[in-house]
Amino acid sequence: MAHLSPIDYATASAEIRAEHDRELALRGRMTNMKRIPLHSPAAHRIYAEWFTLRDLLKPTLDDRAIWLFSKTIAEAMRAEIPVTFFRRALIDNGLDPEAIEPSTDEALLIGFGKAVAVDANAVPDETWAALKARYDEALLVNLVAFAGIMVATCVFTNAVKVDLDPELEAYRQQ
Repeated sequence: MAHLSPIDYATASAEIRAEHDRELALRGRMTNMKRIPLHSPAAHRIYAEWFTLRDLLKPTLDDRAIWLFSKTIAEAMRAEIPVTFFRRALIDNGLDPEAIEPSTDEALLIGFGKAVAVDANAVPDETWAALKARYDEALLVNLVAFAGIMVATCVFTNAVKVDLDPELEAYRQQ
């Protein structure tokens, strides 16, 4: 059971309801991970910048690469909700999360994601060299910022013990 409750729309302030409605209009769904930070619309907006950064990565990185990168960070941080969220994305797109053979670029991103999540002070120089050979600095800034928001999301879901949304239950790792 979560340590913090999701907002109750019926009793929430006008500011919280407005942020809730904006989120629904933008992304079409409301999850437990969104309902809890909505107690602070500013906190909710900061976590929602994940979507902004994802969109900045998308011209260069496809969805699969982003999902694998994100799932790797979540797995390294033992964050069930994000892991399950990205398992759903992969499965719903016809992929078996346990049988994916990553491309060379995906393997680089997976290695970087794991390194950032485990110890950001110890990302190997070889990993950085490979990233710099493949991507420009603007993309790398966005990639590191994206990884940071993934780490923050994992910290939030773990610390609060956010309840898994019922629609994710079928995608839970066995």
